[in-house]
Amino acid sequence: MSSMNLYVGNLSFNTSENGLKDLFGAYGQVESAKIITDRYSGQSRGFGFVEMSNRSEGEQAIAALNGKDFDGRQLKVNEAKPRTNDNRRGGGGGGGGGGGGGWR
Repeated sequence: MSSMNLYVGNLSFNTSENGLKDLFGAYGQVESAKIITDRYSGQSRGFGFVEMSNRSEGEQAIAALNGKDFDGRQLKVNEAKPRTNDNRRGGGGGGGGGGGGGWR
C-alpha cells in the first residue's frame, strides 16, 4: 500500500493545518497536512498538500472533497504531481549567432 499526496487549492486564509487534517481524516489516515505560506509575510498562499496513508483513501477524499465548500471556499482537490527536476532550462537551443558588433 503506497501513500497518496493530494494537492488542495482555493483554501481560505483562515484554514489551519489541523482543520485540513480533520477534514481529510474523515476519509482515512492523514500522514501529514501542510498549508503553503508566503516566506516573508507568513500568510497562507491559499493552497496546501495532504498526504493520505493509502491510495484508495486518497481517491475517496478527492471524490468527496473536490468542489466542496470549506471555510467559505470551494476546494480544488486532486493528486499532487511529483516535483520534476527540470531546472527550467528546457531544450530551446541556442539563439542564432548574433551578428558580431561590426566596426564603423
